[in-house]
Amino acid sequence: MSARIYKPAKTAMQSGRAKTHRWVLEFDPQEPRTIDPLMGWTSSGDMTSQVHLRFPTKEAAILYAEKHGIEFRVEEPNERTPRRIAYADNFRPDRRFPWSH
Repeated sequence: MSARIYKPAKTAMQSGRAKTHRWVLEFDPQEPRTIDPLMGWTSSGDMTSQVHLRFPTKEAAILYAEKHGIEFRVEEPNERTPRRIAYADNFRPDRRFPWSH
């Protein structure tokens, strides 16, 4: 059984950074998903695909995986670099894209 440890990214549907501060341990699928011939639903007999464990730190997630003998890989998050610009920068004379009107 193998798992990945990662810090989730901000979703496109939210403007804040809620639910991005904790680390998640998520198990890799052990069997492929199948399509039910009658209803067309996608299903799997793999119950570990439903388990998402959350930890306050990366070290806590690694310690848990090592304690329970779970193979794991850590995916480091890409930290965002916020741009600080002012509203007045829209009217600067040396603006890269000049006004079209």
